[in-house]
Amino acid sequence: MANANHIFTGGQGQDIAVWDRHTFTLKTTLRGHTGSILALELAEEKGWLFSASGDSTVRVWSTVTFLPVYILNPYLETGAGDLFSLVWNPAMQIIYVGCQNTSLQWQGFCKFQLDRRAEEQCGSGTSTPTRKVHKFFDSYPQYTHRPADLQANNFSISPSTSQGAFVGSNSLINISATNVIDSAHFGYIYCMALLPSTREGIGHFAQKPGQYYYLVTGSGDETVKIWRCNPSGLNMMHTFDCHNGAVLSIVTSGETIYAGCQDGHVKVLDFETRTLVRSIIVQENVDVLSLSIMQSDLYTCSANGHIHRWSSSFDCTASWKAHDGIVLSSVVSCSSNRKSFCLITGANDGFVKVWEIVPEVENNLSQLREVTTLISDSDATQGDTMTYALSKFVSIPSVSSDPSHREDCRQAAIWLKKGLNQLGAQSALLPTHEAGSPLVLGTFYGTQGNHPKPRILFYGHYDVISAPPEGWDTDPFIVTGRNGYLYGRGVTDDKGPIMAVACAAAELLQDRALGVDLVFLIEGEEETGSAGFVDAIKAHKHLIGNIDAILLSNSTWISEHHPCITYGLRGVVHSTVEITSGVPDLHSGVEGGAAPEPMFDMIRLLATLMGEGKVAIPDFYNRVRHQTEVEKQLYDILSSVTQKPGSVLSSRWSEPSLTVHNIDVSGPRNTTVIPGKVTAKVSLRIVPDQDLQTTAQSLVNHLRVSFDKFQSPNQLSVSIDRTADWWLGNLDGPWFKALKAAVHDEWNVEPLLIREGGSVPSIPYLEKEFGCPALHLPLGQSTDQAHLPNERISLNNLSRGKSVIKRFLTIVANVHAPTE
Repeated sequence: MANANHIFTGGQGQDIAVWDRHTFTLKTTLRGHTGSILALELAEEKGWLFSASGDSTVRVWSTVTFLPVYILNPYLETGAGDLFSLVWNPAMQIIYVGCQNTSLQWQGFCKFQLDRRAEEQCGSGTSTPTRKVHKFFDSYPQYTHRPADLQANNFSISPSTSQGAFVGSNSLINISATNVIDSAHFGYIYCMALLPSTREGIGHFAQKPGQYYYLVTGSGDETVKIWRCNPSGLNMMHTFDCHNGAVLSIVTSGETIYAGCQDGHVKVLDFETRTLVRSIIVQENVDVLSLSIMQSDLYTCSANGHIHRWSSSFDCTASWKAHDGIVLSSVVSCSSNRKSFCLITGANDGFVKVWEIVPEVENNLSQLREVTTLISDSDATQGDTMTYALSKFVSIPSVSSDPSHREDCRQAAIWLKKGLNQLGAQSALLPTHEAGSPLVLGTFYGTQGNHPKPRILFYGHYDVISAPPEGWDTDPFIVTGRNGYLYGRGVTDDKGPIMAVACAAAELLQDRALGVDLVFLIEGEEETGSAGFVDAIKAHKHLIGNIDAILLSNSTWISEHHPCITYGLRGVVHSTVEITSGVPDLHSGVEGGAAPEPMFDMIRLLATLMGEGKVAIPDFYNRVRHQTEVEKQLYDILSSVTQKPGSVLSSRWSEPSLTVHNIDVSGPRNTTVIPGKVTAKVSLRIVPDQDLQTTAQSLVNHLRVSFDKFQSPNQLSVSIDRTADWWLGNLDGPWFKALKAAVHDEWNVEPLLIREGGSVPSIPYLEKEFGCPALHLPLGQSTDQAHLPNERISLNNLSRGKSVIKRFLTIVANVHAPTE
């Protein structure tokens, strides 16, 4: 343990050495314990050092005078066994003790608690001894048949070594039975940590009014438990089963818990969603005995003397042999000016070592582990809350298609959850599937009027497409302003619109003008097919509540200058077609002409899907809705704006299509190999009123029937990978009319009504699940380059889009139980 001036070390020798941090010389020794020192903890604001020992006592020392302040005897005295772990809660002025007898004990040190203890002591009418009688150390020879007492004097302590061994009667504290949880675990409580953490390296600790604190404990029973702290004790909230041996070390950072286990694994646990994020294998079957955090870097200390450093994406970025023994403890400490950091480690080789450390810079993620404020008065370049928050949001590279960015996606969810909370929403994270990115649920509660408030669900996604640097003029994950546009990955799809809607709700809430409940439901895997989304919604529907309408903003205008409202999307069926020969790849110079090649079968099979520019699947067009006169008029208007024929727009938006995306082969892909397996990716875009499941099955049936006609010895396999239904909004409904009026009032023009050829799987599903209409308001322009290099959004569009949302929410606040 260390503070700005001293390093405190304890070991098997019963004493605590105090080292000068600047000269690395021994300054003094704290003596008093009669057993090994098992845990140290600092209460910096009080100038105290807590020490726990195998003698079943906790001692409190002044870090200024180095004199003893208190002695704590646990409940049941020596029956508590070795005291393995300590945690100080500075907000509640409570020390928590993890015991060998599986109990959790605590003692408060605020004035009220100490005064009450003094009253109880005085009221008992008995004097308190300077220390408790120890049944072994204070015993007499067995033949005397005398009970143990303080006069036995069996301690072999010289006057020079007894400094601080005993303190006055007012400084002896016995933990009461009311401050104990028996059998808190089914094993020794080896380690504990506070959440949020107050450790050095995590970030500046500032107590927030009304903030909850949690104690995280790890045990030999292979579990990690979360306890909610309150002045009267602890309440158990959740148990994680680690299944990888005893939990020997714990550290927390933000919403993340790291648990070092007996078998060389570190379990990465998410506090908010109560899920396992990752299991880091440090070294198989080598105990991880200590963990420390330095901003985004995790340091693991193992029983073989090695230390490993892990990045925020859980890659090992450094490893070294630190000790010639078991590394038993570690702590990150900073200098008095907070400009430099060091990692201090202790091992059973008899050495304490100090390592200078510098945090890795990783896309600014180390600065985003904890959100303090969305806007700072000292930041002269931030503009306003919306653009400043967007710059922070974009700087987290939440690329859902890249496994190396999986932790970034989780950090983006944590950031957004806290950001919504700061803007006035009640927010939480909801788990999806194992190792999946969580949903962010946040609700802005409006002012209650004379009738029930409408409840509107805003859907969006915080994940983004990858952004290879080729083609970008600036760093894609640093928002850059240029010529009235903000550039960066996600500014238009979909982080910019999310922040615009959130800030609109926050401004109305601040003005006490929010007359609806606005429920944010933001997912993290939209760009990769929304895995686990449907199951998560069903599991947590009770938390979302009743919904009257759904709003999203996940596309762009059809032009640069005319605002639009999207009222239709095509559906999609993604499939994989595979033909195999059942034998290994062959040499074309040897087997060419003799072997029936899967590639020829694939070419013939794909050719059966189209004929004369139309999809050749039987009955494919039977249920396609015919274009109405109103739609024809809409296409005529759009044609004049885009200077494109209405038939072209119609073919993109309201007519079905088929696409062969790629053909892949097995083997080395050179010109002398006959591939034994050929795979093609095929998709269908469907429109009203085609049935999704019927159309998908028709594709499979057509491919199988056509292939059977070839009478080929090769084998065919067809799979439906993922699907999304089409969506068509109700142009005559009150919700759509309210949105149309809001756009008109802001831009002073009638919005263009457009459809899109793409798909958003979640929208038709949410409509059906909640039984309410959906509305789609694009904010970006047609030149925003979504999914492409130099993605951008107009500052004017972003700002006025926020105003449109405010107008819309104000209008619909007067809509009570609308009927469609």
